[in-house]
Amino acid sequence: MKNYLLDSLFINMLRLRAICPFSWRVFQFRTCSCKPLISQMITCTDEEQVFDLIEKNKAILSEKQVECAFNILWQFQKQKTSFLKNVDCIRDNPQFLTLHNLATSQMEFMNDDTLVNVLYITQQCATEAHDLVAALVTEAWRRLERFDINVLSKFSSCLANQNLYFSPLMGKIADIVHRNLETIEDLRSLSVLMVSISSLISQRFQEQLVNKTEHLFDTIDSSQVNVARRIVQFLRNIKYSYYPLLERCNKVFLSNMNHLDLDSISKILSLYHSLQFHSFEFVETAKKRLAEMIPLFDHPDGFVKLFVALGPIAGPEEKKQLKSTLLLMSEELTRQQALAVMGAMEEMESRNSHLIKKIASILHKHLDNYKPIELLRITQALIFLHFQSKELFVRLRELLLRYLKISVIPSEISILVYALSILPSSHLDEVGISRIEAILPQCDLNDLNGFATSVLRWIHYDRKCLDNTTGKQLKLLQKLDHFGLQRLRKCNNLNLLWEELKSLKGDWFAESLLEETAGTLHRLMDEINYKNVAEIASFISRTNYFSTLLLDRIASVVVQQSEKIHPYVILDIILPFSIFNYDPPQNDEFFRICIQYLNSYLSGLDPLMLVFLGYSLATLGYFPEDLLKAIFNIKFLAKMDSQLEFLCSSLNMKVQFRLMELNRAVCLECPEYQIPWFHDRFCQQQYNKDIGSMNGAQQQIYKMLAEVLGGTNCVKASVLTPYYHRIDFECILDKRKKALPYGSHNITLGTLPETHWESHTQITGSRLPPGAERIALEFLDSRAFCRNIPHLKGKSAMKKRQLEILGYRVIQIPHFQWNSMALSTKEARMDYLRERIFGKSKS
Repeated sequence: MKNYLLDSLFINMLRLRAICPFSWRVFQFRTCSCKPLISQMITCTDEEQVFDLIEKNKAILSEKQVECAFNILWQFQKQKTSFLKNVDCIRDNPQFLTLHNLATSQMEFMNDDTLVNVLYITQQCATEAHDLVAALVTEAWRRLERFDINVLSKFSSCLANQNLYFSPLMGKIADIVHRNLETIEDLRSLSVLMVSISSLISQRFQEQLVNKTEHLFDTIDSSQVNVARRIVQFLRNIKYSYYPLLERCNKVFLSNMNHLDLDSISKILSLYHSLQFHSFEFVETAKKRLAEMIPLFDHPDGFVKLFVALGPIAGPEEKKQLKSTLLLMSEELTRQQALAVMGAMEEMESRNSHLIKKIASILHKHLDNYKPIELLRITQALIFLHFQSKELFVRLRELLLRYLKISVIPSEISILVYALSILPSSHLDEVGISRIEAILPQCDLNDLNGFATSVLRWIHYDRKCLDNTTGKQLKLLQKLDHFGLQRLRKCNNLNLLWEELKSLKGDWFAESLLEETAGTLHRLMDEINYKNVAEIASFISRTNYFSTLLLDRIASVVVQQSEKIHPYVILDIILPFSIFNYDPPQNDEFFRICIQYLNSYLSGLDPLMLVFLGYSLATLGYFPEDLLKAIFNIKFLAKMDSQLEFLCSSLNMKVQFRLMELNRAVCLECPEYQIPWFHDRFCQQQYNKDIGSMNGAQQQIYKMLAEVLGGTNCVKASVLTPYYHRIDFECILDKRKKALPYGSHNITLGTLPETHWESHTQITGSRLPPGAERIALEFLDSRAFCRNIPHLKGKSAMKKRQLEILGYRVIQIPHFQWNSMALSTKEARMDYLRERIFGKSKS
């Protein structure tokens, strides 16, 4: 009994050693001739000493001593720098088999904690010990109902390590958690369980877990980074960007940034990317922390992970340093490291041809070992980075076709077909067509859209439009239409429909399924609520499909459930109203709620989001003073400049344009705010690049305007106004409605005149003769209108509003009028222009 108590004491001390290794080293044990076995194990300095003790005492080892041996061996491994390199010294030792056999024979005598602890350590140290792992799992299953929350969480983690996420045993654990959720008070253990069971639980149970997590969040210490990371991982697993929890976790990460290692930062950035959660503060501090680590890694294992995490958010100097260092170790990269580097270079928009060539050669060498999804990533990256290698692309095509012939999974076949379609000089043969046709009944909308996008690309680039293969491709498109429409008509759940719709884009969807999709959304409109309202609004924005029913429903949900809607999603909600230039029936209350939410949360919103919000509201004619003051100050603009550094070039330019357009709108429409115009230089740089040529309709209009107005010297083409609005044509009528001539300007038909810069902050209309008016004529192509009806979109409406403030009478010529049967002759078009410019009394 005395020895048992001593052993228990030493077990507890061993656990203390794992928590406080430094304190343990300075703790001195008294030696005694009858030192208990556990105390002897604890004083061992390496694995060999532990195995010597096992060999000498194997006949008398108890289950506690077996657990102690496993614990100490595991502690030795965790202290070593290269874990995978050192586990062999455990697995290959003959006494490990002895320990293995003792654990098998004594497992029924182990308590629950010991049983699961031995299972966990066995998994970590001995990948070959399948029979022991299986026996321990079976024994744990037998005891499952009596496990406390800590043991249950550790056991679920063991199952997750074996990828048993969908096993009946994991289902049983999920059931236990569900039944006992109200009594669970340990968020650390619960967070482990949440990640483990996330693949099996219902939406209602997901919500219960989220609510429980919110309730328990304040019970954890602010240093509990792993708990916060598991919560974010759970949200990623269930595809739920629940912002209140994400914000709280983000605060934990920020407060512990100095203690986060490369693995943690890399994982958090990846989770945020998956959830589309943008935290400028986290990215900025992570960037600084990662940049400090550059000199610390001189081996590919760590440096590649640093390259992938830091590269896309690094500044120019850091990117240069990362690339030059990677070049030096490129020969040592494994196939997975090369794949990760190539993906990061794509995200970085790298143009380092030497490094691209090096990485591509490694990819080429290992090409046979990549999976279909990896082959797609390689193909996309190489095409995006403009890499040229006929040999590599031919080999890629061969492998993709080989996989295509044997694959039976719709999503995988869709990946393979898409990858083939973006290869240079690629075509889809009859074998490929037959593979697609065979699995169409099993496909969801994502798969169907992927196939259609690929087939349309082949048809577009196929010069032999009458050959047999092209005919079959057209028939395949008809089948894709049929299955897509059938899937939409059978859908009766909005959330399931959204999972298939959220990433759809491309010509096929817009032309073939958009009308039916809108009908399905109308049918399921009552299911729009505070959880999915932002997603549906975002989808509507992307489709360019104007539906007052859906927009009114969105506004109604916001008004009725405003307290449940997070400010982070306000931009997505406002965006379709801004794009479509639409005020819902409840517009005053709707926009009041949105603006009120924004004003109460300005300091917590991402700088880019604030700029886009300001622009979207300005398009609708709303100019919240608090929001504008938050944007137009030196501190904010400096913060935004630093964020622009790690954006891709297209998004970077979009943000700068939106800020300029917002600046222009405020100066013109709200001069009382006294916000200065500071975009002269930016506009001159951009518009100097943008001198293009007239399209066919503009050339027609220009010729006819010259005739109507009395000569080419009475009309100006491509005019830049104050504040840099570009208008297609300008003319000036005196008080007798006669066109006034401009100075001489020679224009070659089809080209726009060169622009001579001067100060553009004066309103030119103020210089007109008394009674004269300045007219702006704008040809509006299809981009100015909604897809389904000729409703003028917000951007064109705002431009008209601002041109009128500048003193113009604005005449907009819609493409559907200009190209209509009513204006099919020159005479009809001339009359149309006369009527729009001079009024009906002018012949």
